[in-house]
Amino acid sequence: MADAHAKNHDYHLVDPSPWPIIGSISAFIMAVGFVMFLHDAGPWVLIIGGLGVAYTMLAWWRDVIREAEVEGHHTPVVQLHLRYGMILFIASEVMFFVAWFWAFFDASLYSGEAIQAARVEHTGGHWPPDGVATFDPWHLPLINTLILLTSGTTVTWAHHALQHNDREGLKWGLICTVVLGALFTCVQAYEYAHAGFNFSENIYGATFFMATGFHGFHVIIGTIFLTVCLFRALAGHFKPEQHFGFEAAAWYWHFVDVVWLFLFACIYVWGAGTPAAH
Repeated sequence: MADAHAKNHDYHLVDPSPWPIIGSISAFIMAVGFVMFLHDAGPWVLIIGGLGVAYTMLAWWRDVIREAEVEGHHTPVVQLHLRYGMILFIASEVMFFVAWFWAFFDASLYSGEAIQAARVEHTGGHWPPDGVATFDPWHLPLINTLILLTSGTTVTWAHHALQHNDREGLKWGLICTVVLGALFTCVQAYEYAHAGFNFSENIYGATFFMATGFHGFHVIIGTIFLTVCLFRALAGHFKPEQHFGFEAAAWYWHFVDVVWLFLFACIYVWGAGTPAAH
């Protein structure tokens, strides 16, 4: 008698999972906690929500890794659809950054428009606004550009090593990329600490910190993503013919690199005017 539960297709019918609802509740608690923290209510609700989100991420990743590595559910058809999903996710991220670029260019290109009377009052009718000490793009921003471009080469090195089943190359390529990602974050934090303007001071600060700050947040996410891949590589995961988890991380990292090149060219170089001496 044929097994009624036998799988006769290449698709993966996902088992019921508690993590979507747990993650949603945790994210809601974290958001409420953040608002409470901004109103001096203490950090504990924020910490509880953050721990819930972190646990959800770890448990959900564990289940997906088990589906791929142990249960063998990630067939070529499933991998193809995962790639489609990652492409659509990155496309949505592109549009996310389009919004911040749009805000920056609207403020910088039309800083003296008569119809924007309030803006003219605060900017002086030109860009950058009066009194803003912008960054020298050829100092820390250029260093961070070189760091990210180098990290793009190291993650490509790791990818090619994996395709040729070079486990040592995969390991060291990922280690270098994670270290460079962390170094980028440290340099950006130092840069922010020495900024000659702040977020709420004027429209330049608001658009600058929203665009570069969200990029920095994406660098942190990408660094965590690659760190997970590093631990998986050390555990013997990924094969030359099946390594979508790593491939998705590499795609995400290259996306982060490209966005930074636009930020560097548009905000640090073009939009900064004549940087003030520091």
